[in-house]
Amino acid sequence: MRVHDTASGTVVPTTTGPVARIYVCGITPYDATHLGHASTYVAFDLLNRAWRDAGLDVRYVQNVTDVDDPLLERAIAIGMDWQVLAKEQGDLFAEDMAALGVIPPDTYLGAVEGIPLVIGSVTRMLASGDAYRLPGRGGEPDGDVYFRVHADPRFGSVANLDEATMIRLFAEHGGDPARPGKEHPLDCLLWRAERPGEPAWDGGPLGHGRPGWHIECTTIALEHLGMSFDVQGGGADLSFPHHEMGASQAQVLTGSWPYAEAYVHTGLVGLDGQKMSKSRGNLVFVSRLRAEGVDPAAIRLTILAHHYREDWEWTDAQLQVACGRLRRWREAAVRPEGSDAAAVLACLRERVADDLDAPGALALVDTWARERLATPADAGDHAPGRAHGLVPLAVEALLGVQV
Repeated sequence: MRVHDTASGTVVPTTTGPVARIYVCGITPYDATHLGHASTYVAFDLLNRAWRDAGLDVRYVQNVTDVDDPLLERAIAIGMDWQVLAKEQGDLFAEDMAALGVIPPDTYLGAVEGIPLVIGSVTRMLASGDAYRLPGRGGEPDGDVYFRVHADPRFGSVANLDEATMIRLFAEHGGDPARPGKEHPLDCLLWRAERPGEPAWDGGPLGHGRPGWHIECTTIALEHLGMSFDVQGGGADLSFPHHEMGASQAQVLTGSWPYAEAYVHTGLVGLDGQKMSKSRGNLVFVSRLRAEGVDPAAIRLTILAHHYREDWEWTDAQLQVACGRLRRWREAAVRPEGSDAAAVLACLRERVADDLDAPGALALVDTWARERLATPADAGDHAPGRAHGLVPLAVEALLGVQV
């Protein structure tokens, strides 16, 4: 398996085995699951399936940010308890992933469950001087704890951006570069001191509060995978600040490097000419497509028609193409398979291993289906209407599409 590593800008081998370790950042469960989410998790499901097909023991860890500002803001806006909203949307996300054929993570941990890990890590960083407390100003309370990002000499080596760009993106993605009193604009929040009306937990020496965003993933990954795990995955918009901050925090906490061997990022999905995002409200939800009777396998095929690193736009026309493809594959799957099944399997493995080339894999199956459909139907020993043979099994195992 080879994948594109954002940090080096090259396609690199993923692991030599026998254990493959991957962390993919999860959702903030206030409005799940749109096609941007689905595209990311289907991509890393391909990697998971390829590793398993190669006989590796896969350890897949994912978080869910079940307490964060966007979740709290949405709960207030709709008049719902934030915990009820997080549970409702988290359950819906799990249903959508199961419908799309995404193999669930081995470890799925919420930010709230991970608070003890965060408390321990932040306390250690304060003691080592890699973090500092910020005095309250302008109505803010004392006690917010910030990470000194430049305590890590390798800070910036994940996304490889200049400082001006980092500051701009930091502000756009939940950071506070202009907050008075910070030592550096890019220093990021580790522990948010309690505010009136917000949920808070006893942080021991940190005081009452809740975790910052980036440290949540860092502590969960270190606890369940350790340093230098094989792949850190997520959408392209997570490369900075989220993955950059997470890597530096881990490297400071452990004194070792790298946090991950490869940083793998998926392209962004658009609708009507803009990135699909909750803030814009231009979302296509998996659950709504399912409710309209769309076969989840067709949704998955629509996603797989695009290389995972590609930015693309969802359209109904693309979904119809996928529905036609699925129909042809299923018609072909009940025909005699032919003598080339082993060669098709080998080529499928080759395409997936080459930086998750799903479009190339789909083209191979299309060719196989055309050849099967050109062969006169002959039930023989095969049960009519039931898929059989090596290629349908390979399509399900490697591509996650049941034919």
